[in-house]
Amino acid sequence: MSEQNPGREHILARIRQGLRTAAPQHVGAQPAAAQARTYFPTIDDPWQRFLTECQASKTEIISTCNAEETAARVAEVLAQLPEGGIFVQDEAGLRQLTQSVEARGAARTWYWSSQGGPLPDHTAGISRCEALVAMTGSLLFSSRCGGRAVSVLPPCHIVIARRSQLALDVEEALQRLQAEGVLGSLSYVGLVTGHSRTADIERIVVMGAHGPMRLIVVIEE
Repeated sequence: MSEQNPGREHILARIRQGLRTAAPQHVGAQPAAAQARTYFPTIDDPWQRFLTECQASKTEIISTCNAEETAARVAEVLAQLPEGGIFVQDEAGLRQLTQSVEARGAARTWYWSSQGGPLPDHTAGISRCEALVAMTGSLLFSSRCGGRAVSVLPPCHIVIARRSQLALDVEEALQRLQAEGVLGSLSYVGLVTGHSRTADIERIVVMGAHGPMRLIVVIEE
């Protein structure tokens, strides 16, 4: 005859009692994705939240009113950088931008993404982004934004964006790509939050360890 185990019998008794009680039925429950969103506090001002998060991650934000002002500010940024080529996403709007930048005296050698990846002597990369994510101050990139290399290899990454690209969170940003019908065809989709840095070794912060040392976002209204 087996020895009595009071602890075991207590656990089994509770299980039997629990099985006699039917689980409550939740009528009209929200989908799991909608429930997950309730875990985060409501963002009353997405634009201000984006700016606050960017400041915390040391992302440099430049706000402009039109294409001319954008070109002028980009020319100012390039004047601060050392000599070298500029790797640019091959897109009609950015080709016009580089022409306007050159007209302001910022003579550089432009290399286009359609010709290959960045070279070691490139001092900056210029590209678009898919979305601005307010919740985390992140930028959503894809393979059609000049490829992954433009956001990783040059020491300075300049992103040209529009205020209308602001999304509340990553889910909304991806939903926009899904609505365009392009999400499934992209070979790369990734988030960038601030410039590259790490403190893995002895908690000493190293800038540019895995990518650009500066991330500059020029946002047109």
